[in-house]
Amino acid sequence: MASESSWLSISDLGRLYGISTHHCGRALQQYGWRDEFGQPTPGALEAGAANSSSLDCSWQAPLWNADVCKSRLEQTGYELISRTTQVEQWTDLLDALEEGSPSINVTPEQMAEELPNELVTDVNNQLEKRGCSFRVPELVG
Repeated sequence: MASESSWLSISDLGRLYGISTHHCGRALQQYGWRDEFGQPTPGALEAGAANSSSLDCSWQAPLWNADVCKSRLEQTGYELISRTTQVEQWTDLLDALEEGSPSINVTPEQMAEELPNELVTDVNNQLEKRGCSFRVPELVG
């Protein structure tokens, strides 16, 4: 069984590969681990790829085991993106949002809510180096 930290939402799992929730879900569905309703199949549960405890609550999305799903996603052609690349991408996005554009109606604060906690310090450091005034609030506790 995998460690507690390897259980992720499908969006967080996709983010490791730089892909959308839709593409990640489609890859798992093609392998037979996700049904047309976004739920894990019996095969996914048997393989330990999905957490069945989340299925008891209709409002809670299933969690996916990053370690188990890794080989399936990589067989589909996806590759893990490096931490450096993740930090660069988040920094680029938040810097651009801080500059603003009339065609973009999301704020850096709204987007920063999606930033994984483990990247906050590095992204803030890069934003500071660029001279961007925006900082992602650090979570306490």
